[in-house]
Amino acid sequence: MLCFAWGLANSSFSMVSSTSDIDVTDAQTGSRRHHKRAKRSLRFSTSLTESFSQTLLSAESVGVDTPCPSHENIQGQKLIASLMSMTSRDRMKAIRNQPRSMEEKRNLRKMVDKEKSKQPHGTLELSCCAQCLNSISLAYRRPRSGLSELLDSVSLWQKTLKVIGGKFGTSVLSYFNFLRWLLKFNIFSFIVTFSFIIIPQLTVAERNTLRFTGLEFLTGAGYFTDTVMYYGFYTNSTIRHRIGGTSYHMQLAYIFTIGTCLVICLFSLLFSMARYFRNNFINPHIYSRGITKLIFCWDFTVTHERAVKLKQKNLSTEIRENLSEIRQENVKLTLNQRLTRLSAHLAAWVVSTGVAVACCVAVYYLAGNNSEFLESHRNPGAVLLLPFVVSCINLAVPRFYSAFRLVERYETPRQEVYMLLIRNIFLKISIIGILCYYWLNIVALAGESCWETLIGQEIYRLLLMDFVFSLADSFLGEFLRRIIGMHFIKSLGLQEFDIARNVLELIYAQTLVWIGTFFCPLLPFIQMITLFIMFYVKNISLMMNFQPPSKAWRASQMMTFFILLLFFPSFTGVLCTLAITIWRLKPSADCGPFRGLPFFIHSIYSWIDTLSTRPSYLWVVWIYQNLIGSVHFFFILTLIVLIITYLYWQITEGRKIMIRLLHEQIINEGKDKMFLIEKLTKLQDAEKRANPSSYALERRDVEQPSPFHAWGHDAAHDLRFRQSVQEGNPQA
Repeated sequence: MLCFAWGLANSSFSMVSSTSDIDVTDAQTGSRRHHKRAKRSLRFSTSLTESFSQTLLSAESVGVDTPCPSHENIQGQKLIASLMSMTSRDRMKAIRNQPRSMEEKRNLRKMVDKEKSKQPHGTLELSCCAQCLNSISLAYRRPRSGLSELLDSVSLWQKTLKVIGGKFGTSVLSYFNFLRWLLKFNIFSFIVTFSFIIIPQLTVAERNTLRFTGLEFLTGAGYFTDTVMYYGFYTNSTIRHRIGGTSYHMQLAYIFTIGTCLVICLFSLLFSMARYFRNNFINPHIYSRGITKLIFCWDFTVTHERAVKLKQKNLSTEIRENLSEIRQENVKLTLNQRLTRLSAHLAAWVVSTGVAVACCVAVYYLAGNNSEFLESHRNPGAVLLLPFVVSCINLAVPRFYSAFRLVERYETPRQEVYMLLIRNIFLKISIIGILCYYWLNIVALAGESCWETLIGQEIYRLLLMDFVFSLADSFLGEFLRRIIGMHFIKSLGLQEFDIARNVLELIYAQTLVWIGTFFCPLLPFIQMITLFIMFYVKNISLMMNFQPPSKAWRASQMMTFFILLLFFPSFTGVLCTLAITIWRLKPSADCGPFRGLPFFIHSIYSWIDTLSTRPSYLWVVWIYQNLIGSVHFFFILTLIVLIITYLYWQITEGRKIMIRLLHEQIINEGKDKMFLIEKLTKLQDAEKRANPSSYALERRDVEQPSPFHAWGHDAAHDLRFRQSVQEGNPQA
């Protein structure tokens, strides 16, 4: 203990003496600067003396008995002593912020808890209420940390996403993040529908007498028609397995389960948009591009060699993206160049709009004549004509749109991706709108025995055909493009990953799933399988057939735009389609849980009428009449959402102005510092020329210190320094 105190005293006195020597030497150049530096050195020596005394006290409180501990032990004892004096919450934050691995942090926490338990209970100045709160907080924190570690351990494709981000940048990574986000969506929808619709129906399902041929995987008809896959198989009766047991109303379960899935998807989309909008548009570090995080921060918990190399590659990619954006923002175009680009953009928009209108007209006439075509062709494969044509359009036209980049030449890759997304979403949503018109106005009113099942089969075929075309494009199209670019036409080289086209394929498929869940409850499960396969297919194709983007750019805001497109017009269009189905169409009379009703919504009306006769359920009736069935409630809710959106927008604009003003302030302060440094340099040069002997003496004292009289020399200098300060400034 004495050795520890003596070593720390020597280091403290040597630091003070060296500081005082420098300040005393500088004090000879001017009285004002002498007083300022003397006061600063005096404050430094006082604070160092106080920290030295606190360190001795903390070391004594820990109970260090070693005669001369090492420097690491001293630092560890000081850290433990400082942590013991903190509250429970502050101690956890301090341990969490330590640049150590998780194992070292756990050991440090155990050591602090052990030393804390050795103290007598009389020294703990915590009341009974505080101890109770600390125990409750600890009991809550442990399960939460365990759940967080569990979720992190089961997180899908975490390592694969890091590899993709390190090699191809955040722009390509945004597609795979969006795919994983949609996969979680469909997993949740499948769990809900399977729990509340499919399992109850399986308990009362009859044996399927149809023969399975294998063609059902393509057509969706035949054997699958008489299974839980489609709407027509579900019963409209109340399920009760024993007399006097609990009843399960299938009509209410079906409509409430689908409605609950859509409502939760709605709130999830709104929450995700708000979260990504806050992180990518409102936070100030976005406007500074995170330069501080990239250059001055390193995760010291990364110790594995491969993880370190991957982290280095990610950082280099992010720095390259930031520098590329800064360079692109500084590009200035002349008036002729702007007019040329504007003309090219207008021509591209005219051509793309004309192509989209022509495709929509073709799909409309093909869908209108599809019934006559199926009647004249009894081949089971004839039902694949409409899905085949639609998939061909969705595959060929977006590639044609991507060729416009050779003419338009946008200033930034982000603008190019945005324009491609808008054109593709206009094409795909228009095609889905025409198909919905065909289903709800031709198929539903054609007098078929079970038109809901027919619509479910159509959507299943569209979804399956789109998946087959995506696989063929990845395995054949992208592979052949790599062969051509590497061996035959080497000037082409490897292609770049088309983010807009691939993202719109996901949005198109997810829109079909949301529409078809009402007619085919197993569609979320099918989409879950297809997304899982597509991730690995796209990952393999990306690594083999693509090169990193030639123009690096940050895509931190792309997820917000993807979810916005998924919400509008995709999800809003789905809500309109299902609202027309439930409120305006008559269910089939021979199949499905709503058979015999004039409209689907009448199942809710009859349930509310039943509850109105029971006094204990009048609150449910009031909620339905005043909230769910009230137009004013949804008007007020929409108004609140618009107000919140406006406030977020204003916050964003305010943050932009604040960041710009801070940048200007930093630039002005830098200019002021340069001016002061120049003045100081000139003054020092003048003083050197006036007193060359004093600077030579100071240089000799600094270069040749005495090793045998270091402590006495430092102490003498410290005393002379304090005496000079007191003589020059009596108030000090």
